Parts: sequence; C-alpha cells; structure tokens
Amino acid sequence: MDAQKPRTIIGIALMLGAMAVLPFLDVVAKTLGNQGMPILQIVWARMAFGALLTLPFTLNHGGPRAVLPDRPAYHTLRAALLVAATFLFFSALKYLPIADALAIFFVQPLILTAISPFILGEKVGPRRWAAVAVGFVGTLIIIRPGFTELNPGTLLALGAGASLALYFAMTRRISGTAPAMVTTFHTSLMGTILTTLAVLTLWEAPTPAQWGLLFLIGLIATVGHYLIVRAYDHAEASLLAPLAYTEMVMATVVGWWFFGDFPDGWTFFGVAILIACATYISIRERQKNPPPNPEAA
Repeated sequence: MDAQKPRTIIGIALMLGAMAVLPFLDVVAKTLGNQGMPILQIVWARMAFGALLTLPFTLNHGGPRAVLPDRPAYHTLRAALLVAATFLFFSALKYLPIADALAIFFVQPLILTAISPFILGEKVGPRRWAAVAVGFVGTLIIIRPGFTELNPGTLLALGAGASLALYFAMTRRISGTAPAMVTTFHTSLMGTILTTLAVLTLWEAPTPAQWGLLFLIGLIATVGHYLIVRAYDHAEASLLAPLAYTEMVMATVVGWWFFGDFPDGWTFFGVAILIACATYISIRERQKNPPPNPEAA
C-alpha cells in the first residue's frame, strides 16, 4: 500500500487542479452570454473546439479508424444529453452567480445515485437512499422555495444537473470499452454535428476577441477533462468523487473577482450538506466495491 500512496497523492493533486481550472469555463461562458452571444453558439464552440483538441488523442490511440464511434446512435444520445446540460447551465449563468448556479447543479451526483437502480441495475441500500434524501434537503436550502422569488436560473441549473446525471449513467454503461479521451472525442464530435445543424439559424459573427474566447472554452474544457482522466489513472473513483465539490471554492473566488458575486450563508450551508451526503455515498460505494489489490493488478 505504501507504493500506492504516491500515486494516490498525484491523483488527488490532478483532481484538485481540474477543479481549479473548470470554473474559468463558466467565467468565459458568462462573459460571452452577457455580451449577447446566443447560448447555443457558445455550446457549439464547447463541442467543436473540444473535438478538435481531443482529436490527436484519438488518432494516437487507434489511427483514422478510431475517429468514427463504434456505436454512433449511443454516442449521439450521450452527446445530446451533454449538449442539453451545457446549454441549460450556460443559460442559468445569465440569471445566477456562478457559485449559486454550481451549487444547485451539484444535485447531479444525488440524481445519479437515485436513478442508478433503474438505468444501471445497481443496488442502492437504505443508507445511501437516506443520504440522497438529505442531500435534496440541502438543495432545497440553497433554492429556498417560498422564501425567495423563484429565479429562472434555478430551474435551468436543476435541469442541467439532471441532464448530466443521465449522461453519466449512459457513460457508466460503456465504461472501459475505450480510453476516456477517445470517448470524449466521440461525444464532442456528435455534439458538434448536433449543434452545428441548430446554430446555423441564429449564428452571429463573432469578433476576433470573441473567437479567442470561444476557443478558450474548448481549451479549458479539454484541459480540465484531461486532468480528471489522468486523476482516475492514479486513484480510485470513490476517493476522487467528493473532491469535485472543491470546484465551489474556485467558483466563489472567480465569481467574486470577475462579476462581484458572492453566495449568502444559506447557500454555503446547503452546499455543506450536499458535500457531506456525496462524501458519505462515495464512502459507502468504496466499502461495497473495494479497490483491487495493487499487486494483483
């Protein structure tokens, strides 16, 4: 186990690095949205430049043949869910501060746990069901329905979390069939095709500076995802999953720095409940499916 410890530390560092990078994606998307650029056009850039930047990984893995997905219909459906999640979240940023939208969006792991018995056939015990229920209470504390005026961004962020939960459920079904970066390329490729057909009707010519920001969206997303993929190469998923909530720290910082936004105390309280529940679910998952013996691997 001592030999495994340095790898685990590297995995944690890579995951924390990814969570420090990804909030800048939201900063760029919010900036472009505030400039009046259609949200679908921003999503198109996320997919198109993401596909362009992950293409070398795919070619390096399997050559030109690896460019075309072996299950195009399946990857198209996954891409549609990712496009929907991205579109809804970027839309939520027009109404909510980054940290608030992300706090609501973090309902995604709870939804994934709740739907896994029906979509993946996974068994969820009463303790994890209780953690899901408490986690949703945390979400209600963040939203506070009936106590504050319902913000359209709240529903958009919830829809984004639900869409991404379905996307991850479908991703789990094909986990291990291809390298993660290749699967990411296939998703981005199909997402580019879907969004290109839709964005043509509302395309607005970007300025040179906006083209730079659109490319930056694809670059940040690719770098962030690559760091996550490399993190999972070094440490178990159940250990890394709760670290995704550290994204809230950087999201709060960049939201305050770039837009002057700062979450209130109730939002932090609700997020703390969500983090506790997600960590508990991760620990239960780790106990149920312990990591294999490193020597045997």
